Amino acid sequence: MVYLQITLSIAQANRAAAAAVYAQYKAAFLQGIAGARSKQLLVRDEDVQVLHGFDTQDQAQTYLKSTLFNTDVVVALQPLLDAAPEVRLYQEA
Repeated sequence: MVYLQITLSIAQANRAAAAAVYAQYKAAFLQGIAGARSKQLLVRDEDVQVLHGFDTQDQAQTYLKSTLFNTDVVVALQPLLDAAPEVRLYQEA
């Protein structure tokens, strides 16, 4: 399994709106993105992380280029971000 971790710098006042974006697109991600296996929202004091699970690294990279990600998710989150997101890929050992 491959994990795509996106770390978002979002002010506490905007976190409920960010969680709503996560909820809005979770089903579309799981049902419409090839190889998508899971999606979790992790909220910490210092940031918000979205952890996506995929079958392969190529599928994770393809998602980052998808319309769902770039046109829907990124556009919805953009006004809530305090800094550019940090994107990392991890391979399960």
